[in-house]
Amino acid sequence: MTNNDIIRRLRYTFDFNDTKMIELFALAEAKVTRAQISDWLKKEDDPEAREISDVLLATFLNGFINDRRGKRDGPQIPPEEKLSNNAIFRKLKIALSLKDTDIIAIFDLVDMRVSKHEITALFRNPSQNQYRVCKDQFLRVFMHGLNEKYRKGK
Repeated sequence: MTNNDIIRRLRYTFDFNDTKMIELFALAEAKVTRAQISDWLKKEDDPEAREISDVLLATFLNGFINDRRGKRDGPQIPPEEKLSNNAIFRKLKIALSLKDTDIIAIFDLVDMRVSKHEITALFRNPSQNQYRVCKDQFLRVFMHGLNEKYRKGK
């Protein structure tokens, strides 16, 4: 999945308008313009489409966490330079205050069975033997489950 796919899906799932997107970036102490957001949301075949960097996506997700959970005391955590699917998944888990059972229920919404062990392996330290890399398809299905859970109710 590209960073642009992720930001597009989150915008749709949680019904963020441009103003809310700008606000989420601002919560993580970043300033973006409406034009930048528009360029990131365009389809890849559009000549005006621009790719959102890992740093900016991490900043957006940090702002999403701050919006949902409240800002931590002290300085803002700096965004990651390189963002993996595991880090994206972890940030979404934190922002939405999801427990392992909640994540399993989200996968159940889209008819994918996962175990608690599979979920915890995604959040382990990469140096551990049980660590598992989150593949694009797994993250895509999770994002589809988020859409089912949070968008269907609207």
